Amino acid sequence: AMAEGPPRGRTPSPGPGGAPGPPSPRTAGATAGSAGALSPPAAAASKWVRLNVGGTYFVSTRQTLCREPKSFLCRLCCQDGPELGSDKDETGAYLIDRDPTYFGPILNYLRHGKLIINKELAEEGVLEEAEFYNIASLVRLVKERIRDNENRTSQGPVKHVYRVLQCQEEELTQMVSTMSDGWKFEQLISIGSSYNYGNEDQAEFLCVVSRELNNSTNGIVKEPSEKAKV
Repeated sequence: AMAEGPPRGRTPSPGPGGAPGPPSPRTAGATAGSAGALSPPAAAASKWVRLNVGGTYFVSTRQTLCREPKSFLCRLCCQDGPELGSDKDETGAYLIDRDPTYFGPILNYLRHGKLIINKELAEEGVLEEAEFYNIASLVRLVKERIRDNENRTSQGPVKHVYRVLQCQEEELTQMVSTMSDGWKFEQLISIGSSYNYGNEDQAEFLCVVSRELNNSTNGIVKEPSEKAKV
């Protein structure tokens, strides 16, 4: 029996050297069309996160939001699960029912690690949001700032103690080098030459110095009283 040959029209004609010839235009077009339909990797799009905080939109990266592993934002964006009830709006943004006014300092802290609060914002409001989002390091910083402001307010206005010291021209350098910490010069007044020592006239000066009263002990400044005319 004779063996049957290959079906007519199905075997591609060999090219030079016996290699198969180029595919038909119809086949090449289908291959190119399939390659052009490939979309970019989804990982690049998932790098950015959109948040809807009380109706205001914020955009940040997952790396920023997950800087505090135990925070609410890290659990929301990096450990997304049904236990958080993370609803999204029609744009795909996470819905967070909080005041957007105080969210700016929260997000900026996660970005660069510094606490920056505008003057019109209450620090107590930032503290409330930091506690809600469970950012322990930020809670500590805000509490320290609030405590420092309270201490500064309780001290009242800063009061100063002034002294007028009389000295000769050649004593100015020594007085400056030996002046105690906390004292600073206010004014230097020349009063001419009041005394003659030998054949030379010695110029006399009045030096006005001051110091904050809060730096003293029990409001009493204890300093040497030499040449002082209070």
